[in-house]
Amino acid sequence: MTASPTPPAALSVRQVLTLERVLAGEPEVVAGADRLDRPVRWVHVAEAPDVGVMLSGGEMVLTTGVLLVGDEAKQAEYIRSLHRAEAAAVVLGLGRAFPAPPRAMCRTAERCGLPLVVLHRPFPFAQLTEEVQSRLVRHKFAAVSLSETVRTALTALITAGAPLQRLLDEIARHSGCPVVVTNLAHRVLATAGERPAVDDVLRDWERIARQAGASEGDGWIRAELGGRGERWGRIVLCGHRGERAAGRLLADRAAEALVLHRLLGGAAHGWEEQSARSLLTDLVAGAVPARQLLPRARAAGLPVGRRTFVPLVVRDGDPARLESTLRLLGLPGLAAALADGAAAVLLSLARDQDATALTEHFAGRLRQETRTAVVAAADARTDWDDVPAGLREARHVADAVAGSPAALDLPAVVRLRDVHLRGLIRLLRDDPQVQSFAERELDGLLGAGDDALLAVLRTYLATGRNKSRTAQLHHVSRPALYRRLEAIQTRLGVDLDDFEQAASVHIALLAHDAQHR
Repeated sequence: MTASPTPPAALSVRQVLTLERVLAGEPEVVAGADRLDRPVRWVHVAEAPDVGVMLSGGEMVLTTGVLLVGDEAKQAEYIRSLHRAEAAAVVLGLGRAFPAPPRAMCRTAERCGLPLVVLHRPFPFAQLTEEVQSRLVRHKFAAVSLSETVRTALTALITAGAPLQRLLDEIARHSGCPVVVTNLAHRVLATAGERPAVDDVLRDWERIARQAGASEGDGWIRAELGGRGERWGRIVLCGHRGERAAGRLLADRAAEALVLHRLLGGAAHGWEEQSARSLLTDLVAGAVPARQLLPRARAAGLPVGRRTFVPLVVRDGDPARLESTLRLLGLPGLAAALADGAAAVLLSLARDQDATALTEHFAGRLRQETRTAVVAAADARTDWDDVPAGLREARHVADAVAGSPAALDLPAVVRLRDVHLRGLIRLLRDDPQVQSFAERELDGLLGAGDDALLAVLRTYLATGRNKSRTAQLHHVSRPALYRRLEAIQTRLGVDLDDFEQAASVHIALLAHDAQHR
């Protein structure tokens, strides 16, 4: 990454005029009063009429104007030359040369927008120079010290393998304001800072992103993220209230750290996927009200106004492939990995679109690419507040069919009505009485630890006790299957040809599988 040049720390003209030594000279702003927030980079005492050629910009020029007396044209040109040199301000000490503010200088300074300050009492310029220069040096040292402190802290976190969020929390702690990381399309990838302040930023993010992208002001400081000649994002300090130079240094150090973090593999799954995972995980957990997550969803690029939301959970679905399928089909949505090999997908469709047909289309396309993928869906929601319950329902359905025998014919999109008894048993899996029932019914097999016979039993019951289909799926002959079924019945002490006994064993097996997944 090529870091932007960092300006030295500076005081503003307004701040200089409030210094105790300056106030003793009774300063009066006679022109350019609306430009007093200009930064003062240095203080320069000069009486030469052509002092402008010796300046490099940002200086506060102190003069008595002794060489300008009696020549209004020279006075005007003096102001114009300072304006061309981008001086911060001019301070004129009134006295023998000018007992009152010279009109020509005042008119020209106002026209140029250059602050002109007069001192009504005699004032040793050396004192002002010493005061301002010492403050500037202290400010610059403090900014550089802060920069090194932040660099050291972030480098230590990266070396320790800290996640992206930990780095951002550290940056927010030093900056004292919300921190936002976006891609080049202004989609929010990560945030840090006090939650209420961050939510305020995200609530109006579209306008703020345009504002921050156009210019920096009011403490909005951004730094580009990228490397090897390619930009891929930016970090924004939102409303930094400290010295601007310090904020600039913070943003640059933060950008360097984030680029290094990404290069070292901190973004193995992609920051976009991490952002989606954080949001979808919070929605599934339900610990935070959905309404509070709405700004994050909007800032992450998910359309949320007057939409139909379809919550999905996909088994054996790679988040990158899910995102690719969404883009290929032109479906707005988020996808991210959850725990236990599942991935969540939240579709956001226009109200006039056929949610059922588009969900089936998405699932069909996914099954073409990944034969083992199982797409579980909840009914579509039109109220954002209902999305968390929908995601939990889809997760329940996906978990209920997890590990189902291949013989169990599943539709392209599995819904609650498709999981029947399996879904009910999963809901009751943590009940101690259900656990006791499962152990008691299956004790003959569980005690022996015979997983092969358990697998045969699982397939035999799932296929409706179809011996031919079970033998085919386990690649054994019919006589071999009969011997295994006989062994199962002997160990369990049941007759699998009896419907009630077979149903009891089936329920116990479903409970056992639900408890151990």
